[in-house]
Amino acid sequence: MKSEFDMALFLSPVLKGAYATRQRHIRQAERMHEAIRERWGCATPWSWKEKHVRWFMNRYLRGSAPATVYYFELTARLIRRAKSKCASDA
Repeated sequence: MKSEFDMALFLSPVLKGAYATRQRHIRQAERMHEAIRERWGCATPWSWKEKHVRWFMNRYLRGSAPATVYYFELTARLIRRAKSKCASDA
């Protein structure tokens, strides 16, 4: 049995704001994770490269509303911050 990556736990050190905002970031990060895992086979955000995030933003979200792309950019920024925060803590 394969354990699922817990995106909420990964993002918890950098998530701030209202409950609804935190939940939106978690949902969007999980959607990004699923799409990148299906396309590139990257199991966790630790294995993501910038090209994976760019692919998601440019190709996967192609045709989405500008507001949707903006909110996903905010979520991608949080993921980058969480990766750098955890790397610097180690």
